[in-house]
Amino acid sequence: MQAAAAEKSRPTFIRVRTTIGWPAPHAQNTAKSHGSALGAEEVAATKVVLGLDPNETFAFPDTLLATVRSRLTQRVVAARSTWESSYQSWRAAQPDRAALLDRLRAGELPPGFDSAFPSYEIGSSVSTRKASGEAINSVAAVMPELWGGSADLAESNNTTIEGGKSFLPSTSKAPDASPYGRILHFGIREHAMGAILNGISLDGLTRVFGGTFMVFSDYMRGAVRLSALMQTSVTFVWTHDSIGLGEDGPTHQPIEHLWSLRALPGLSVVRPADANETSAAWHTTLRSRRPVGLILTRQNVPTLVSAELARTGVARGGYILADSSSPAVLLMATGSEVQLVLEAHLALATDGISSRVISMPCLEWFDEQDQAYRDSVLLPMVKARVAVEAGATLGWWRYVGDRGRVIGIDHFGASADQAVLYHEFGITAEAIVAAAKSSLGA
Repeated sequence: MQAAAAEKSRPTFIRVRTTIGWPAPHAQNTAKSHGSALGAEEVAATKVVLGLDPNETFAFPDTLLATVRSRLTQRVVAARSTWESSYQSWRAAQPDRAALLDRLRAGELPPGFDSAFPSYEIGSSVSTRKASGEAINSVAAVMPELWGGSADLAESNNTTIEGGKSFLPSTSKAPDASPYGRILHFGIREHAMGAILNGISLDGLTRVFGGTFMVFSDYMRGAVRLSALMQTSVTFVWTHDSIGLGEDGPTHQPIEHLWSLRALPGLSVVRPADANETSAAWHTTLRSRRPVGLILTRQNVPTLVSAELARTGVARGGYILADSSSPAVLLMATGSEVQLVLEAHLALATDGISSRVISMPCLEWFDEQDQAYRDSVLLPMVKARVAVEAGATLGWWRYVGDRGRVIGIDHFGASADQAVLYHEFGITAEAIVAAAKSSLGA
């Protein structure tokens, strides 16, 4: 232990060989000692081995308790005094860093946070993964506590903080290695990445993110589940979110993943429609202390929403993007399919059918809104509804009801250009128009 404590330049692994269940005389070194309680007889026998009275329960000798408390108090008081002296000297010598530490301990966001995020002109074409990378780099300039990386897909996930250097020992051969680096290289280890992100987050002072392809979120499921359970402030960046990734084919095209992730209590799953929604998603995510999964496109998508509307709308999980005076049908979608419901909205108008377009980037955030807001978006009296998402349809029926229609994919994808796949699988504006008319006639 002393040798381990003396090592300051690298982690130390201490291997200790143990016998499971020791010193229980009959249960030690058996599977039973791992999976069930010892029982009263074995506990009594173990106390005999340890020289304790087998008839006493929850007993702790007063003399031993006093000795332990005395020695611990002496050690703690001395250690605290030494640490406090060193800490105050550091604060005096490093006032800027001390102020940063105070802000981080208070959980406060930095000055300039709200204005740090990029905005995009309506009509510009940007993939949401690229917009995410630009948001990361913009806010990283004012938020030094933000750091993260990828499971060997940094260029594809757009998770690199430019100029941030790699978090590596100074002895590393990597040209940008630094123990103060902001770029984490996790390797092809998705589950380890999730576990590491959770561990960093539990410290509480910094904000971390980690990226991989969305289909590989399966490989880190256990770590993501623990993040949701512990409510760690981790941001999972999952790109290549649908058949829109194209020719990589069904092995890489997520289908069931959106609803599988939404099934985790405590995880917010955000699938932004465009670049401005992506920027707003990062803004909302970093203002909270909860785990979030950002679901992002490989392909370019048109910018549909103003930065101002995206900022307020995304924070509420769902909002009205386009409307009519008295909508007869509600059209809702997430991500890259929002552009399709907007096209359908215009097509329905030419047929004399009024509709409302609702962007639903985060169902969890939307469900947290009060009933009045939810009813103002999803008008209860309008029963004709269509939900569109390039993935499994199973969870959308809660929002569209018995008379509604859902357009999605309940089968594996295929290898082809993304435009071909959307057409072949029936995720088109024309299909949405037909579904809307079918719902109106139900």
